[in-house]
Amino acid sequence: MDIEDFYDQNEARRESNEFEFGSEWTDGADNEYELSWVEATGELYLMVEPDFVLTPHMFGGFTGDDEQVSDLTVVVVGKFSSLAGLEDALKGWEEAMLEKNSLDWLHERMPKDES
Repeated sequence: MDIEDFYDQNEARRESNEFEFGSEWTDGADNEYELSWVEATGELYLMVEPDFVLTPHMFGGFTGDDEQVSDLTVVVVGKFSSLAGLEDALKGWEEAMLEKNSLDWLHERMPKDES
């Protein structure tokens, strides 16, 4: 789902504090992901960011293409009831994130579905 649908499906997400756990996670094809946790819902999600084209603005600085927001794809990868529990599960993430195909490392640390 795109990022707007993600927030529209649950208003608690939009109002919640979020904690970022890096934006350089990679898969086997070297696509980059951002990892964030939504405090109100306990959801840990990955967001795939398309290549963002910055254009020089005529009054200085840069502007980005707003149409690309719909290209931000979100996938919930786990649920943690507390920030402390998540931080415990992700100990060492700063280094692991920089390794090739770091999503494998992340996947190994996600809670397993008991159903």
